[in-house]
Amino acid sequence: MGVPVLQAPVRTVTDDEIAHFRARGWARLPGLVGADFVADLRERALERLAERRRGFRNSFVDQAFGQDRDIARHDEAFAALSLSPTLAHNVTRLLVGVDAVRLQVTNLLVKEPAGDDGHGATVFHQDFPWMPMDRASMLTVWLALADMPADMGALRFYERSHVYGPLGRSFVREDDDALSQHPWLADLPLSEPADLAAGDATVHHSLVIHGAPANRREQPRLSFTATYFDAAALYTGAPYGQTDDLGLTVNGPFEHPLFPVVPVA
Repeated sequence: MGVPVLQAPVRTVTDDEIAHFRARGWARLPGLVGADFVADLRERALERLAERRRGFRNSFVDQAFGQDRDIARHDEAFAALSLSPTLAHNVTRLLVGVDAVRLQVTNLLVKEPAGDDGHGATVFHQDFPWMPMDRASMLTVWLALADMPADMGALRFYERSHVYGPLGRSFVREDDDALSQHPWLADLPLSEPADLAAGDATVHHSLVIHGAPANRREQPRLSFTATYFDAAALYTGAPYGQTDDLGLTVNGPFEHPLFPVVPVA
């Protein structure tokens, strides 16, 4: 993924948003990306999905939402956003003790309306237990590509759940999620469902428990995600489809073109 020619209009996060993220494990970032740029992303996403839709039904994850992984490797506008120096600067400010970040993955996500051929709920889970990094200094930026009423399947977060460390994998068994494994999580505050406008984003830590209900609208929920991790993280060698055949060195850094260090503004 080379240096993008386009420049993505990304605003700087505020001190209040940083405090909210660090205390609760997630934050809402209204108007993170400029409206015109997001409108172009939406059109690109719809064209891409028209070619690939209905091709994702092979696992428990695929039953919750469709994915077009590494979309930024195929599209210059998504690359410009994911490699934005301002966005990278935001990530280093949100995470604690992180001076530089690598891009781990980009994803175009679609949650089809609930129904016989639609998607269901996204079970409550953490992102980190799947990862082959030696530290959990990682977060995901989740961007709404269209106006998104809460009942379209808004993400919800168990606040402060990130302080309890890795709590195991979800999406591996039928009717099993983080709450069935750890019922005490229900004692934590659950964020309220929220409407998002196109260009609004949420950001969540890799250890925060999050999920989403099914989409109760007639239109698909369309979003883009970019996940970043501490550039100083080391490879553990844990099996993971993205890294298994890259020749990475156990206990070495993620020095590979798939994981570029993103310049910071």
